[in-house]
Amino acid sequence: MSDLLLVPLEDTVVFPGMTVTLTVDTGDETEVLLVPRHEQEYAKVGTVATVDERVRLPRGAGHAVVLTGTHRGVIGAAHTDSQGNLRVEVEEAPDDNPPPVKTRELEREYRAVVEEILQIRDADERVGQFLRSIREAGALADTCAYAPDITFVQRVELLEKIDVVERLELALKLQRERLAELQVRQRIREDVESGAQKQQREWFLRQQLNSIRKELGEDEGSVVEEYRTKIEESGMPDDVRAQAERELHRLESMGEASAEASMIRTYLEWLTAVPWSNRSEERLDPTYAREVLDADHAGLGDVKDRIVEYLAVRKLRQERGIPNDKKSGAILTLIGPPGTGKTSIGESVARALNREFVRMSLGGIRDEAEIRGHRRTYIGSLPGRLVRALRDAGTMNPVILLDEVDKVGADWRGDPSAALLEVLDPAQNHSFRDHYLDVELDLSDVFFIATANIADTIPGPLLDRMEVIRFDGYTVDEKTAIAQGYLWPRQRERNGLLEDEVSIGDDVVQLVVSEYTREAGVRQLERELGKILRKTATKIASEQVEPPVTVDIDIVRDALGRQKVFQEVAERTAVPGVATGLAVTGTVLTGQLGDVMKESARIALSFVRSHAEELGVEPDAFKDRTFHVHVPAGAIPKDGPSAGITMSTALASLLSGRPVKHTVGMTGEVTLQGRVLPIGGLKQKVLAAHAAGLTDVIIPERNRADLDDVPSDVREAMSFHPVMTLGEVLDLALEPKPSKLHAV
Repeated sequence: MSDLLLVPLEDTVVFPGMTVTLTVDTGDETEVLLVPRHEQEYAKVGTVATVDERVRLPRGAGHAVVLTGTHRGVIGAAHTDSQGNLRVEVEEAPDDNPPPVKTRELEREYRAVVEEILQIRDADERVGQFLRSIREAGALADTCAYAPDITFVQRVELLEKIDVVERLELALKLQRERLAELQVRQRIREDVESGAQKQQREWFLRQQLNSIRKELGEDEGSVVEEYRTKIEESGMPDDVRAQAERELHRLESMGEASAEASMIRTYLEWLTAVPWSNRSEERLDPTYAREVLDADHAGLGDVKDRIVEYLAVRKLRQERGIPNDKKSGAILTLIGPPGTGKTSIGESVARALNREFVRMSLGGIRDEAEIRGHRRTYIGSLPGRLVRALRDAGTMNPVILLDEVDKVGADWRGDPSAALLEVLDPAQNHSFRDHYLDVELDLSDVFFIATANIADTIPGPLLDRMEVIRFDGYTVDEKTAIAQGYLWPRQRERNGLLEDEVSIGDDVVQLVVSEYTREAGVRQLERELGKILRKTATKIASEQVEPPVTVDIDIVRDALGRQKVFQEVAERTAVPGVATGLAVTGTVLTGQLGDVMKESARIALSFVRSHAEELGVEPDAFKDRTFHVHVPAGAIPKDGPSAGITMSTALASLLSGRPVKHTVGMTGEVTLQGRVLPIGGLKQKVLAAHAAGLTDVIIPERNRADLDDVPSDVREAMSFHPVMTLGEVLDLALEPKPSKLHAV
């Protein structure tokens, strides 16, 4: 047993008899053990090598040694010496000399196989002379490792064969496999060469044609051949290929001076740029898709469920051999306030499906040609955005996000929303025709996701083709979870801070949400968190504070200033004539009233006048009086019937002198008979009431089922009162005793 320094060789094997130069420092060692290593796993056998020469590299680059392998060594116990070098006990295993009767036939067969390999490869004669000069059976078997196509694993296996006979058998097996592979390659090459005579003749004739064209100043041959190759390799459908070949024939028949030549080239470039036969291989794993979506976005259960359902259906159809229906494409439309994650969910969907992702921003588009493309008769015409999206994606089944589809305009150039009717109709988009390409494009494999802030500005026929999923605003708890899981880490990284340098508690995040933001989404929240982190990064960089820093209320006030948002709604209803109503629009509550809201005010006044006696209102209270109805907080127009019971309650409160309870909010439409009718958007209204600090909400009885959509933590924190008539509303909302009138 010898105790030798271990020198690991990454993905390399040195055999006995080989001489190598390595940039390692072996100290004063005269012998070392060279051991192959792959991915931190060592071979069981190494090569004992002698140190022939030591060289100090220039400029302090270290040492190099010249090593010569002498024999094999079996690795034993390992330990570390005082310098920290790894040493091993080695059982030296030089080659034995088996009886010639055992090896003679193997050697003869091995030499014959290698000679045949050298003949096929047309190797240098000196290689054969070297092989014939080797007399020892073990060294002869080791020459198998010199072959360039022997893998690292096979070399290690050969090194670990201590027994010479077994090693020779393994070497013969490997060389036979090489010979069989080379013979197959030779046959294929001969077949290709024999079948290429016709192609060579065509090539020769085309070269002559190109020479003639050059003499005429028409160097079109190479261009035409290039397009012909692109057409053949593009995998076009037959009808598209026929169109491409017609255009190619036109290009081939016209000269360089033709004005149409450049137009045809541009057309062929676009036609061959479409990935006709390329499709991403979907990952039809609903569980994986759910994990990806949950990791990227909090909440949004409806969207995630729809994606998982789509994948589950595709998986079942594939497993059961049912072909995909070209008339059942996936087209989702996400409608909700800004900052709720509509756009970013598209990338997560693409990652969950293992598809390419392309975003098309449609905001402000007024030209139909942006969707369908320009006709080729116009100078500078181009395909529409869909063709460009497919080209950018490189596949025919990407996820395409149609962003801000509610902001598409229309003018004398056409209506882009009308062009989207065909794109977003699963019954038609398998044969979409772009004006520029003028061939059918199959969009049925494309997963379309459209986003919008409001549905009111989307044309009815287009909205009818969409599968709408509504994005609601987030609760304070949801915003806190999003901030801690997504916004805070992202902003921390952007500001160059480490995780252990700065932290923030849930209570502080909730303070930022309630006192510095008023939004359905989380964009403003992210901006405020970024401002806090920038201030913190500045103090750490200027050494004003030492990390770790825990963000508290004082740091928030210092970074963001005084409180910007006040939950004053509940405090503004302590006088007669003021009631808190709940309404939802596309943006923020404001002060201008639409026609429907004005009608609600007139109905409320008529109802209070007709029920004056029941409400304790003096009969002459309406004489010579003008009632001014005002909805405070802004100037953006809003409309809707949801304020009916609120206005009725406010008028009844004013005329009876009974103030509305400051903890009560209400929503509902009212008729002249005093019946309370259902309204829409209950979830958003309840979330707003909860954020404003209200504890009791009056809702129409027929909206009771909509409470299931409200988050459970909000339902538990509030009391809901479903009502059928306005009388029930007044009993719940008005204080029992009148109070003195105060200024509002």
